[in-house]
Amino acid sequence: MTQFNSLAAKPIRFMPNPAAMAQTLLPLNQASHTPGYVYGSPDVLALEKERMFMKDWLCIGRVEELAKPGDFMTHTILGEPVLIARNSAGALQAFYNQCRHRGVEVAKGAGNAKIFKCPYHAWTYDLDGKLVGVPFMKQAEGFDQPNCRLKPVKLDVWAGWIFVSFNPSVESLSSFMSEYEAEFGMLQQENLRLGFKYETDFECNWKFVYENLLDIYHVGVTHAASIGRYQDQNSYRYLRLPRGRLSIHYRAKTMSATGDTRFGKIPWLNDEDGTFARIGFLPPNLTLLARCDYVRPMVHWPSAVDKTHSIGYFLFPEDKLADPEFSDKVQEYASFLTKVLDEDRDMILSLQRAMNTEGFEPGRMSFMEDAIHHVVGNHLERIFGPLPDIS
Repeated sequence: MTQFNSLAAKPIRFMPNPAAMAQTLLPLNQASHTPGYVYGSPDVLALEKERMFMKDWLCIGRVEELAKPGDFMTHTILGEPVLIARNSAGALQAFYNQCRHRGVEVAKGAGNAKIFKCPYHAWTYDLDGKLVGVPFMKQAEGFDQPNCRLKPVKLDVWAGWIFVSFNPSVESLSSFMSEYEAEFGMLQQENLRLGFKYETDFECNWKFVYENLLDIYHVGVTHAASIGRYQDQNSYRYLRLPRGRLSIHYRAKTMSATGDTRFGKIPWLNDEDGTFARIGFLPPNLTLLARCDYVRPMVHWPSAVDKTHSIGYFLFPEDKLADPEFSDKVQEYASFLTKVLDEDRDMILSLQRAMNTEGFEPGRMSFMEDAIHHVVGNHLERIFGPLPDIS
Protein backbone atom coordinates (compact mmCIF):
# COMPACT_ATOMS: atom_id res chain seq x y z
CA MET A 1 0.00 0.00 0.00
CA THR A 2 2.91 2.36 0.53
CA GLN A 3 3.45 2.60 -3.21
CA PHE A 4 -0.08 3.96 -3.62
CA ASN A 5 0.58 6.58 -0.97
CA SER A 6 3.64 7.69 -2.94
CA LEU A 7 1.35 8.57 -5.85
CA ALA A 8 -0.41 11.24 -3.78
CA ALA A 9 2.06 13.85 -5.00
CA LYS A 10 1.18 13.05 -8.62
CA PRO A 11 -2.07 14.64 -9.83
CA ILE A 12 -4.08 11.72 -11.23
CA ARG A 13 -7.38 12.38 -12.93
CA PHE A 14 -8.84 9.17 -11.50
CA MET A 15 -7.21 8.23 -8.21
CA PRO A 16 -6.20 4.55 -8.22
CA ASN A 17 -8.59 2.23 -6.43
CA PRO A 18 -6.43 -0.72 -5.27
CA ALA A 19 -9.41 -2.93 -4.44
CA ALA A 20 -10.99 -2.36 -7.87
CA MET A 21 -7.76 -3.19 -9.66
CA ALA A 22 -7.24 -6.22 -7.43
CA GLN A 23 -10.46 -7.66 -8.88
CA THR A 24 -8.49 -8.24 -12.09
CA LEU A 25 -5.88 -10.30 -10.23
CA LEU A 26 -8.35 -12.80 -8.82
CA PRO A 27 -8.35 -16.27 -10.40
CA LEU A 28 -9.73 -16.08 -13.93
CA ASN A 29 -13.10 -17.59 -13.01
CA GLN A 30 -13.57 -14.82 -10.41
CA ALA A 31 -11.82 -11.90 -12.13
CA SER A 32 -13.22 -8.69 -13.57
CA HIS A 33 -11.77 -6.31 -16.15
CA THR A 34 -9.80 -3.20 -15.25
CA PRO A 35 -11.12 0.21 -14.13
CA GLY A 36 -11.46 2.79 -16.89
CA TYR A 37 -8.83 5.22 -15.63
CA VAL A 38 -6.10 2.68 -16.47
CA TYR A 39 -6.92 3.36 -20.13
CA GLY A 40 -8.30 6.89 -19.89
CA SER A 41 -5.97 8.87 -17.64
CA PRO A 42 -2.94 10.73 -19.08
CA ASP A 43 -1.37 10.46 -15.64
CA VAL A 44 -1.43 6.67 -15.86
CA LEU A 45 0.33 6.92 -19.23
CA ALA A 46 2.99 9.06 -17.52
CA LEU A 47 3.50 6.28 -14.97
CA GLU A 48 3.73 3.71 -17.76
CA LYS A 49 6.45 5.77 -19.39
CA GLU A 50 8.36 6.12 -16.12
CA ARG A 51 8.02 2.51 -14.96
CA MET A 52 8.09 0.56 -18.23
CA PHE A 53 9.21 2.47 -21.31
CA MET A 54 12.11 4.17 -19.55
CA LYS A 55 13.16 0.92 -17.81
CA ASP A 56 12.84 -1.94 -20.30
CA TRP A 57 14.39 -2.99 -23.58
CA LEU A 58 12.21 -1.76 -26.48
CA CYS A 59 12.04 -3.34 -29.92
CA ILE A 60 12.60 -0.55 -32.45
CA GLY A 61 13.39 -2.11 -35.85
CA ARG A 62 15.14 -4.72 -37.96
CA VAL A 63 18.89 -4.87 -38.57
CA GLU A 64 18.33 -5.09 -42.33
CA GLU A 65 16.71 -1.66 -42.22
CA LEU A 66 20.19 -0.32 -41.41
CA ALA A 67 22.29 -2.57 -43.61
CA LYS A 68 25.09 -0.21 -44.75
CA PRO A 69 27.50 2.13 -42.93
CA GLY A 70 25.80 5.49 -42.62
CA ASP A 71 22.27 4.07 -42.62
CA PHE A 72 20.18 5.67 -39.88
CA MET A 73 16.64 5.87 -38.55
CA THR A 74 14.94 8.13 -36.03
CA HIS A 75 12.11 7.40 -33.66
CA THR A 76 10.29 9.17 -30.83
CA ILE A 77 9.17 7.13 -27.83
CA LEU A 78 6.69 9.00 -25.63
CA GLY A 79 8.48 12.26 -26.37
CA GLU A 80 12.00 10.84 -26.14
CA PRO A 81 13.79 11.24 -29.53
CA VAL A 82 16.16 8.45 -30.58
CA LEU A 83 18.70 8.22 -33.42
CA ILE A 84 20.07 4.83 -34.49
CA ALA A 85 22.97 4.64 -36.96
CA ARG A 86 25.42 2.11 -38.35
CA ASN A 87 28.94 3.55 -38.13
CA SER A 88 31.78 3.23 -40.63
CA ALA A 89 33.00 0.05 -38.91
CA GLY A 90 29.55 -1.52 -39.30
CA ALA A 91 28.47 -1.30 -35.65
CA LEU A 92 24.97 -0.18 -34.69
CA GLN A 93 24.71 2.57 -32.08
CA ALA A 94 21.88 4.58 -30.58
CA PHE A 95 21.81 8.13 -29.26
CA TYR A 96 19.40 10.73 -28.03
CA ASN A 97 18.46 12.65 -31.17
CA GLN A 98 19.33 15.95 -29.52
CA CYS A 99 22.12 18.40 -30.24
CA ARG A 100 24.29 18.91 -27.14
CA HIS A 101 23.96 22.65 -27.63
CA ARG A 102 20.23 23.33 -27.20
CA GLY A 103 18.56 20.00 -27.92
CA VAL A 104 17.43 20.42 -31.52
CA GLU A 105 17.04 17.12 -33.39
CA VAL A 106 20.10 16.48 -35.54
CA ALA A 107 18.41 13.98 -37.88
CA LYS A 108 14.93 13.39 -39.26
CA GLY A 109 13.30 10.33 -40.78
CA ALA A 110 15.63 7.67 -42.13
CA GLY A 111 18.34 7.49 -44.77
CA ASN A 112 22.08 7.37 -45.20
CA ALA A 113 24.50 10.04 -43.94
CA LYS A 114 28.17 10.65 -43.23
CA ILE A 115 27.51 13.22 -40.53
CA PHE A 116 24.60 14.64 -38.55
CA LYS A 117 24.43 18.44 -38.55
CA CYS A 118 22.15 20.42 -36.27
CA PRO A 119 19.98 22.62 -38.52
CA TYR A 120 19.91 25.40 -35.91
CA HIS A 121 23.57 26.27 -35.20
CA ALA A 122 25.46 23.70 -37.34
CA TRP A 123 27.00 21.67 -34.54
CA THR A 124 28.10 18.54 -36.40
CA TYR A 125 28.49 14.93 -35.23
CA ASP A 126 30.03 11.87 -36.84
CA LEU A 127 28.40 8.42 -37.02
CA ASP A 128 29.78 7.59 -33.57
CA GLY A 129 28.08 10.65 -32.07
CA LYS A 130 31.33 12.56 -31.61
CA LEU A 131 31.17 16.36 -32.02
CA VAL A 132 33.43 17.07 -35.00
CA GLY A 133 32.37 20.55 -36.02
CA VAL A 134 31.32 23.48 -33.85
CA PRO A 135 31.39 27.06 -35.22
CA PHE A 136 32.06 30.16 -33.09
CA MET A 137 32.88 28.33 -29.86
CA LYS A 138 36.60 29.11 -29.49
CA GLN A 139 35.88 31.86 -27.01
CA ALA A 140 33.85 29.53 -24.73
CA GLU A 141 36.17 28.95 -21.76
CA GLY A 142 36.39 25.36 -20.57
CA PHE A 143 34.33 24.00 -23.46
CA ASP A 144 35.47 20.38 -23.79
CA GLN A 145 34.74 19.55 -27.44
CA PRO A 146 36.64 16.20 -27.50
CA ASN A 147 34.34 14.83 -24.81
CA CYS A 148 31.16 16.41 -26.10
CA ARG A 149 29.07 13.88 -28.02
CA LEU A 150 25.50 12.80 -28.60
CA LYS A 151 24.13 11.20 -25.44
CA PRO A 152 24.21 7.41 -25.85
CA VAL A 153 21.22 5.10 -25.55
CA LYS A 154 21.84 1.41 -24.90
CA LEU A 155 21.44 -0.84 -27.94
CA ASP A 156 21.63 -4.58 -28.56
CA VAL A 157 20.31 -7.10 -31.08
CA TRP A 158 18.23 -10.25 -30.66
CA ALA A 159 17.08 -12.51 -33.53
CA GLY A 160 17.60 -9.77 -36.11
CA TRP A 161 15.74 -7.18 -34.02
CA ILE A 162 17.23 -3.92 -32.78
CA PHE A 163 16.39 -3.15 -29.15
CA VAL A 164 17.14 0.07 -27.28
CA SER A 165 16.86 1.03 -23.63
CA PHE A 166 16.98 4.38 -21.88
CA ASN A 167 17.96 2.60 -18.65
CA PRO A 168 21.75 2.64 -18.12
CA SER A 169 21.50 -0.25 -15.64
CA VAL A 170 19.05 -2.41 -17.62
CA GLU A 171 19.75 -6.14 -17.49
CA SER A 172 21.44 -7.67 -20.52
CA LEU A 173 19.22 -8.19 -23.54
CA SER A 174 20.00 -11.91 -23.55
CA SER A 175 18.70 -12.15 -19.99
CA PHE A 176 15.69 -9.97 -20.75
CA MET A 177 14.76 -12.18 -23.71
CA SER A 178 15.50 -15.56 -22.14
CA GLU A 179 11.90 -16.71 -21.57
CA TYR A 180 10.87 -15.40 -24.98
CA GLU A 181 13.84 -17.07 -26.67
CA ALA A 182 12.90 -20.43 -25.14
CA GLU A 183 9.42 -20.19 -26.65
CA PHE A 184 10.03 -18.39 -29.97
CA GLY A 185 13.67 -19.06 -30.83
CA MET A 186 12.52 -21.89 -33.10
CA LEU A 187 11.13 -19.27 -35.51
CA GLN A 188 14.74 -18.24 -36.31
CA GLN A 189 13.76 -14.64 -36.99
CA GLU A 190 17.44 -13.81 -37.47
CA ASN A 191 17.27 -15.89 -40.66
CA LEU A 192 14.16 -14.13 -41.93
CA ARG A 193 14.10 -10.82 -43.76
CA LEU A 194 11.77 -7.84 -43.76
CA GLY A 195 9.53 -8.12 -46.79
CA PHE A 196 7.01 -5.43 -45.96
CA LYS A 197 6.48 -2.81 -43.27
CA TYR A 198 2.90 -2.00 -42.31
CA GLU A 199 1.95 1.12 -40.32
CA THR A 200 -1.42 2.24 -39.00
CA ASP A 201 -2.91 4.46 -36.28
CA PHE A 202 -5.62 3.79 -33.72
CA GLU A 203 -7.64 6.37 -31.77
CA CYS A 204 -7.39 4.45 -28.52
CA ASN A 205 -5.11 3.64 -25.62
CA TRP A 206 -2.10 1.58 -26.64
CA LYS A 207 -3.01 -1.30 -24.32
CA PHE A 208 -6.32 -1.84 -26.09
CA VAL A 209 -4.43 -2.53 -29.33
CA TYR A 210 -2.31 -5.36 -27.99
CA GLU A 211 -5.08 -6.71 -25.76
CA ASN A 212 -7.31 -6.94 -28.82
CA LEU A 213 -4.66 -8.99 -30.63
CA LEU A 214 -4.57 -11.38 -27.65
CA ASP A 215 -8.36 -11.53 -27.32
CA ILE A 216 -9.49 -14.92 -28.60
CA TYR A 217 -13.01 -14.31 -27.25
CA HIS A 218 -13.95 -11.83 -30.00
CA VAL A 219 -12.52 -13.72 -32.99
CA GLY A 220 -15.64 -15.77 -33.72
CA VAL A 221 -17.84 -12.67 -33.47
CA THR A 222 -16.01 -9.60 -34.83
CA HIS A 223 -14.01 -11.66 -37.33
CA ALA A 224 -16.60 -14.27 -38.25
CA ALA A 225 -16.23 -13.41 -41.95
CA SER A 226 -12.41 -13.20 -41.98
CA ILE A 227 -9.91 -14.94 -39.67
CA GLY A 228 -12.71 -16.53 -37.64
CA ARG A 229 -13.34 -18.93 -40.54
CA TYR A 230 -9.78 -20.23 -40.44
CA GLN A 231 -9.08 -20.75 -36.74
CA ASP A 232 -9.81 -23.82 -34.62
CA GLN A 233 -11.59 -22.32 -31.61
CA ASN A 234 -10.92 -25.48 -29.57
CA SER A 235 -7.16 -25.58 -30.16
CA TYR A 236 -5.97 -22.66 -28.00
CA ARG A 237 -3.33 -23.43 -25.40
CA TYR A 238 -2.14 -20.54 -23.22
CA LEU A 239 1.37 -20.48 -21.79
CA ARG A 240 1.77 -17.89 -19.04
CA LEU A 241 5.43 -16.98 -19.17
CA PRO A 242 7.25 -15.05 -16.40
CA ARG A 243 7.08 -11.24 -16.19
CA GLY A 244 3.85 -10.93 -18.15
CA ARG A 245 5.17 -12.58 -21.28
CA LEU A 246 2.79 -14.88 -23.10
CA SER A 247 2.56 -17.55 -25.77
CA ILE A 248 -0.63 -18.89 -27.35
CA HIS A 249 -0.44 -22.11 -29.37
CA TYR A 250 -3.34 -22.87 -31.71
CA ARG A 251 -4.34 -24.10 -35.15
CA ALA A 252 -5.19 -21.73 -37.99
CA LYS A 253 -4.69 -21.22 -41.70
CA THR A 254 -2.40 -18.43 -42.78
CA MET A 255 -3.40 -14.76 -42.84
CA SER A 256 -4.57 -14.53 -46.46
CA ALA A 257 -8.08 -13.96 -47.79
CA THR A 258 -8.45 -17.64 -48.71
CA GLY A 259 -6.39 -19.02 -45.83
CA ASP A 260 -3.98 -20.55 -48.35
CA THR A 261 -0.26 -19.81 -48.35
CA ARG A 262 1.23 -17.86 -51.25
CA PHE A 263 4.81 -18.62 -50.15
CA GLY A 264 5.05 -22.19 -48.88
CA LYS A 265 6.32 -23.17 -45.46
CA ILE A 266 9.30 -21.58 -43.78
CA PRO A 267 11.91 -24.35 -44.28
CA TRP A 268 12.67 -24.83 -40.58
CA LEU A 269 8.95 -25.21 -39.91
CA ASN A 270 8.55 -28.05 -42.41
CA ASP A 271 7.90 -30.51 -39.60
CA GLU A 272 5.00 -28.38 -38.36
CA ASP A 273 1.47 -28.85 -39.60
CA GLY A 274 0.20 -26.36 -42.19
CA THR A 275 -2.10 -24.97 -39.50
CA PHE A 276 0.80 -24.04 -37.19
CA ALA A 277 -0.10 -20.79 -35.45
CA ARG A 278 1.36 -18.94 -32.50
CA ILE A 279 0.85 -15.57 -30.83
CA GLY A 280 3.40 -14.05 -28.47
CA PHE A 281 3.48 -11.01 -26.25
CA LEU A 282 6.57 -9.26 -24.87
CA PRO A 283 5.91 -6.34 -22.52
CA PRO A 284 5.63 -3.54 -22.84
CA ASN A 285 4.48 -3.29 -26.45
CA LEU A 286 5.45 -6.14 -28.79
CA THR A 287 3.03 -8.75 -30.12
CA LEU A 288 4.05 -11.50 -32.49
CA LEU A 289 2.00 -13.61 -34.88
CA ALA A 290 3.53 -16.65 -36.57
CA ARG A 291 2.13 -18.92 -39.24
CA CYS A 292 3.72 -21.74 -41.18
CA ASP A 293 4.80 -19.35 -43.95
CA TYR A 294 5.69 -16.03 -42.32
CA VAL A 295 6.15 -14.17 -39.03
CA ARG A 296 4.55 -10.80 -38.30
CA PRO A 297 5.54 -8.95 -35.12
CA MET A 298 3.74 -5.69 -34.35
CA VAL A 299 5.05 -2.92 -32.09
CA HIS A 300 2.56 -0.46 -30.57
CA TRP A 301 3.77 3.05 -29.70
CA PRO A 302 1.58 5.32 -27.57
CA SER A 303 1.64 8.97 -28.62
CA ALA A 304 -1.17 10.09 -26.30
CA VAL A 305 -3.49 8.39 -23.84
CA ASP A 306 -5.95 7.76 -26.70
CA LYS A 307 -3.61 7.54 -29.71
CA THR A 308 -1.43 4.62 -30.81
CA HIS A 309 0.86 4.10 -33.79
CA SER A 310 1.35 0.42 -34.67
CA ILE A 311 4.05 -0.97 -36.96
CA GLY A 312 3.84 -4.47 -38.40
CA TYR A 313 6.87 -6.28 -39.84
CA PHE A 314 6.23 -9.04 -42.40
CA LEU A 315 9.17 -11.47 -42.23
CA PHE A 316 9.94 -14.17 -44.82
CA PRO A 317 12.85 -16.40 -45.79
CA GLU A 318 15.25 -14.31 -47.87
CA ASP A 319 14.79 -16.32 -51.07
CA LYS A 320 11.07 -15.45 -51.10
CA LEU A 321 11.91 -11.75 -51.52
CA ALA A 322 13.58 -12.55 -54.87
CA ASP A 323 10.31 -13.89 -56.31
CA PRO A 324 9.21 -11.52 -59.12
CA GLU A 325 5.67 -11.82 -57.79
CA PHE A 326 6.66 -11.19 -54.19
CA SER A 327 5.25 -7.65 -54.01
CA ASP A 328 1.84 -8.74 -55.30
CA LYS A 329 1.75 -11.73 -52.98
CA VAL A 330 2.67 -9.79 -49.85
CA GLN A 331 0.10 -7.13 -50.72
CA GLU A 332 -2.55 -9.85 -50.56
CA TYR A 333 -1.49 -10.53 -46.96
CA ALA A 334 -1.33 -6.81 -46.14
CA SER A 335 -4.80 -6.22 -47.59
CA PHE A 336 -6.21 -9.04 -45.51
CA LEU A 337 -4.56 -7.63 -42.39
CA THR A 338 -6.15 -4.26 -43.18
CA LYS A 339 -9.56 -5.94 -43.40
CA VAL A 340 -9.07 -7.64 -40.03
CA LEU A 341 -7.80 -4.48 -38.29
CA ASP A 342 -10.66 -2.45 -39.76
CA GLU A 343 -13.07 -4.94 -38.21
CA ASP A 344 -11.35 -4.27 -34.88
CA ARG A 345 -11.06 -0.52 -35.24
CA ASP A 346 -14.65 0.43 -34.33
CA MET A 347 -14.63 -2.02 -31.42
CA ILE A 348 -11.55 -0.63 -29.70
CA LEU A 349 -12.63 2.95 -30.40
CA SER A 350 -15.89 2.15 -28.60
CA LEU A 351 -13.90 0.63 -25.74
CA GLN A 352 -11.92 3.86 -25.45
CA ARG A 353 -15.05 6.01 -25.37
CA ALA A 354 -16.36 3.95 -22.46
CA MET A 355 -13.32 4.44 -20.25
CA ASN A 356 -14.02 8.04 -19.19
CA THR A 357 -17.78 7.69 -18.77
CA GLU A 358 -19.50 7.74 -15.39
CA GLY A 359 -21.48 4.62 -16.26
CA PHE A 360 -18.62 2.24 -17.04
CA GLU A 361 -18.16 -0.63 -14.59
CA PRO A 362 -15.68 -3.41 -15.46
CA GLY A 363 -17.43 -6.68 -16.32
CA ARG A 364 -16.43 -10.22 -15.47
CA MET A 365 -13.86 -12.10 -17.54
CA SER A 366 -14.50 -15.16 -19.69
CA PHE A 367 -12.30 -18.25 -19.60
CA MET A 368 -11.40 -17.31 -23.20
CA GLU A 369 -9.71 -14.16 -21.87
CA ASP A 370 -6.93 -16.11 -20.19
CA ALA A 371 -4.25 -14.22 -22.14
CA ILE A 372 -5.61 -10.79 -21.24
CA HIS A 373 -5.99 -11.82 -17.59
CA HIS A 374 -2.30 -12.75 -17.39
CA VAL A 375 -0.94 -9.75 -19.28
CA VAL A 376 -3.14 -7.10 -17.64
CA GLY A 377 -2.53 -8.44 -14.15
CA ASN A 378 1.22 -8.17 -14.60
CA HIS A 379 0.84 -4.68 -16.02
CA LEU A 380 -1.22 -3.44 -13.06
CA GLU A 381 1.28 -4.71 -10.50
CA ARG A 382 4.18 -3.28 -12.48
CA ILE A 383 2.64 0.20 -12.72
CA PHE A 384 0.79 0.52 -9.41
CA GLY A 385 2.77 -1.78 -7.11
CA PRO A 386 1.50 -4.70 -5.03
CA LEU A 387 -2.29 -4.85 -4.95
CA PRO A 388 -4.26 -5.97 -1.88
CA ASP A 389 -5.20 -9.62 -1.55
CA ILE A 390 -9.01 -9.74 -1.78
CA SER A 391 -9.36 -13.46 -2.46
